[in-house]
Amino acid sequence: MIKVNGERLMADLRALAKFGKEGAGVNRLALTQPDIDSRAWLLARMREAGLDARIDGLGSVYGQTPGVSRAILIGSHTDTVPNGGWLDGAMGVIYGLELARALLESGTTAAGGIDVISFADEEATYANTLGSRAFVGEVTQAELSSAANLGGESLSDALIRAGYAGAARAGLDRTRHQAYFEAHIEQGPRLEAGGKRIGIVTGIVGMRGTEVIFHGQADHAGTTPMGMRKDAGTALFRFASGLITAFEGLAGPNTVWNFGRVVFEPGAGNVVPREARVHIEYRNPTEEILDAMESAIGDAVARVNADGVVRASTMRNYALAAVRMDDDLAQHIEDAASRLEAPAMRMASGAGHDAMHLARHVPTGMLFIPSIGGRSHDTAEDSAEADIVLGAQVLAGAVQSVLSAN
Repeated sequence: MIKVNGERLMADLRALAKFGKEGAGVNRLALTQPDIDSRAWLLARMREAGLDARIDGLGSVYGQTPGVSRAILIGSHTDTVPNGGWLDGAMGVIYGLELARALLESGTTAAGGIDVISFADEEATYANTLGSRAFVGEVTQAELSSAANLGGESLSDALIRAGYAGAARAGLDRTRHQAYFEAHIEQGPRLEAGGKRIGIVTGIVGMRGTEVIFHGQADHAGTTPMGMRKDAGTALFRFASGLITAFEGLAGPNTVWNFGRVVFEPGAGNVVPREARVHIEYRNPTEEILDAMESAIGDAVARVNADGVVRASTMRNYALAAVRMDDDLAQHIEDAASRLEAPAMRMASGAGHDAMHLARHVPTGMLFIPSIGGRSHDTAEDSAEADIVLGAQVLAGAVQSVLSAN
């Protein structure tokens, strides 16, 4: 049996949180020194637990249960956003470490083992979900060669600096890996608001990002009559207002959108903007609604161009398809929660995770625990210790039942 040691689990989580600690939060961007140091610490912990462990050529830390031909893979990521929280991603990795360690301590690996992975750069310091995409073969050499952080350091140079360059890359073994599980804080308020302690993830929403650029003419803001302006900024505001109305008419219960970045050029209070840019991100569990939202953006741009005052154009920055989690693994999680009398609910994930890439290649299950106040990607991110330990116990039960069924 896999018996979780809650005290040991929490001690490992708190030890990991010291790498890049800033106040109550953590600043551990991919391939910064705190990240590199934390990966060395995690490698040592995996080896102490009895795993055959290594750091691969992109920085993913991968540990295998020795002496088995089949295993359940458990993982997530340990890098953070700037000034992020201590649990986002890290909890799922430490769950994997604790469960693999507990299984080895039980001496019952005849049905299979537990492998553990901390994927590199989930938070897109150099490239979005880099480690997990590379693990399943979805990263091209051209992308690796061109990837760089906001400071201009190339991924290639960063890997050399970290000492990872040249190491073999870890990859999915379809014969060995029977399933993948990822545990995560919810990063939202629904579990807490509903009085539930476990979220059984049914799927991860699709997400798209589109930038709309408005091309006008710079003029003096005090001397140019309103009716004679080619004001890119005003065009942007009118466009956004109309698009919100259109999105509201298309939205389902799990649809969200965000106008996350607006830039005016030249950006002076006394100059009519010659150019304006807005980045729009929109998410939904079904591709049909995402297609309709993308069409709504195109229709709104066409109306701007039909007016003839300013020109507008679009650029799709990214498009990630929605993915479903494995129904059988979801049932294993639900049954494990029921055995522990843990109130649970099925729910879609509104955030992206490494699991969305694994799910296209191997049966994948994902569980959430509540986030206090729904907070995440901030130093205020936290979860109750009792919920953290319970989540690990539920995952242990699900993994145990999957191993026993195979």
